[in-house]
Amino acid sequence: MTQPLLSVEGLRIQFRIEGHDLRAVDGISFSVSKGRTLGVVGESGCGKSVTSLGIMRLVPQPPGRYVGGRVMFDGQDLLQLSERQMRRLRGGRIGMIFQEPMTSLNPVYTCGEQIVESLRIHSDLSARAARDRAIELLDLVGLPSPKKRVDDYPHQLSGGQRQRVMIALALANDPDLLIADEPTTALDVTIQAQILELMQDLQQRTGTAILLITHDLGVVAETCDEVVVMYAGSVVERAATADLFADPQHPYTIGLMAAVPRIDVEADRLATIEGSVPAPWVRIDGCRFASRCPLATDQCRAEMPPLRDVTPGHGVACWYAPIERVAP
Repeated sequence: MTQPLLSVEGLRIQFRIEGHDLRAVDGISFSVSKGRTLGVVGESGCGKSVTSLGIMRLVPQPPGRYVGGRVMFDGQDLLQLSERQMRRLRGGRIGMIFQEPMTSLNPVYTCGEQIVESLRIHSDLSARAARDRAIELLDLVGLPSPKKRVDDYPHQLSGGQRQRVMIALALANDPDLLIADEPTTALDVTIQAQILELMQDLQQRTGTAILLITHDLGVVAETCDEVVVMYAGSVVERAATADLFADPQHPYTIGLMAAVPRIDVEADRLATIEGSVPAPWVRIDGCRFASRCPLATDQCRAEMPPLRDVTPGHGVACWYAPIERVAP
């Protein structure tokens, strides 16, 4: 087994808001190695984006605070580095595609200036060479008329175009680790495929490790080697992608899979998961999914199940896994 490039170990992040401690990320662990893609999935509010910001040390403090765990990147704990050391890594060895390009791009600098700045900080390119590289990157991500758009400000671009600039910025320095937070959200299907292909090409050329955060199970099935499923700030299931889709084991994952439309199954309406996610400030001693789970018992409501392997490499946080299911 190769040493993981990124290893998140028991990470806990809370936010203090209006007298409540909100457990946004509560003891999650996962790892990703060079040349591999790990997908992190779950519904909105489960802690996916906070996890990515936590890895990059971009959680605003206050109201946020790290209350436990480690983030090991290439043998060093990112949570112990100085801000100056983190700035050397961000945009260089670690690239990130943020979920909202409108607030992630600086409105007072042109798109080209922002890419050029990143290139010159992390390489020895001249100003002219960096500008040429910026135009090349904008062309690679499918931005129309890149020689013209390189001098445009973010507000002059559409949402999808800003997203492509954000992706170009993240890929500029061929990072060792690419964190992609919903990278294709604002893009049409054709551009989505192009961006995913671009990320895979980068991985093949440089061995980049990719952490892909998404709610799109179709994208996960196509691009990820392994998957982590999050619910209410914790990991409820992790497995190789093929294993997860062939035999999901946590009731929450089973519910997510059932909610995906299928062309080979006729149904009057899509399957849903009844109930709602518990508020993050409510103390829950047992399984956080228990209030919505059809299999829940008193043990589930009283005691948090550990994440344990039900088969080699397939971890599930459920007292009743492995679950035998009848195929639809």
